Order: sequence, then structure tokens, then C-alpha cells
Amino acid sequence: MFDRETRCYSGEIRAEQQDAQPSRIIGYGSVFNSRSEPLWGFREIIKPNAFDGVLNDDVRALFNHDANFILGRTVAGTLALSVDERGLQYDICAPDTQTIRDLVLEPMRRGDIDQSSFGFRVAHDGEHWYEDDEGMVIREIHRFSRLFDVSPVTYPAYQDTDSAVRSLKAWQQAKETGVLQHAINQRMARERLLTLLNV
Repeated sequence: MFDRETRCYSGEIRAEQQDAQPSRIIGYGSVFNSRSEPLWGFREIIKPNAFDGVLNDDVRALFNHDANFILGRTVAGTLALSVDERGLQYDICAPDTQTIRDLVLEPMRRGDIDQSSFGFRVAHDGEHWYEDDEGMVIREIHRFSRLFDVSPVTYPAYQDTDSAVRSLKAWQQAKETGVLQHAINQRMARERLLTLLNV
């Protein structure tokens, strides 16, 4: 899928089972206002409200982002998504199969699988690039256009990141050629004019 990205977070997942109820997998696919580990020359921050327009998407819960291991789906009622002050939380009603018990649930209970991830697409105007005071390039994501899946994962893989790298390179090129400063100046002039007009 074009422009599909994934991100991974550690220590955000657990398996639960109560009495004769189906096993549940509960985790955070994303946390807000926290800098990611360095990614290809930049760090990323996901802002609150970034998921507002995508929570009703047809989202899958997959093991390791593998469509062969589907754990739940929002339209089937086996995956519930919610957002709280911490981030994007998911609650999966896991299939009662030997494969899922052996590959996912038991390793989670043992602590072998303790990371969580999500697949997404950033909205066209849903990101803001800048350099912080230490010279680190920061990508703030404030709006997603699509949420594909949430996944408990074995390894924190950062797959399918070509779009983030392309976006970073476009920002760097705009900064180097002065296009970025020109756009900033135009926006500031527009804002001054609106302030003068009391709009």
C-alpha cells in the first residue's frame, strides 16, 4: 500500500483471560506527545486528536502486521479502539484457536511479546516538520488519513517508511531552497493582515 507506515512501542500490551471468557489482548498502539526513537534522521511525535478522523475505519488487529494472523476487526466487533489522554488503545477479543494461543497469547503471558505497533497513513496536511533547539529534525503528526491495523509484535520493525523519508527530504529541500521560509513569511503576512482587519 502506497504511503503506508508502521510504528512500534514497547511495554504497551498484555493478554488477559477471566473465567470462561475469551482471551483479550489490550495495548496501546500509539502514545501521545512522546518522542520516538531516532528514525532515519528524525524523531516523531504523535499529537492528541491525530486519530480523530480514523477511529471508525475498518481496522484489523494483526499479529506482526501479518494478514495471515488476524486477531480481530472493528467491523466484526472483535476489536475496539479508543483514545484517552495517553494514546490510542486497543482491546482485541482474540480468536480461540490453538495457533493464536501458541503464537501470541502464551508468549505474551510469558513476557516474550511486549511491544505494540500500528499501520497508518498521514493526512496530506497532517504533519509538521521542524528542527528543535538541539538541531534534531522533528516530525509532528497531528492528523492521520487512514488507520490500517494495530498489532502485537515480536520485533520493533519500522517497515514501509518510504513516505516518511520522502516527506523529510521534501521538507529539507524546501528549507534549503528558501521555499519553506517564503511560505512561512506569506502565512505570517496573512495572519498580520487578518489581525489588522479584526477577522
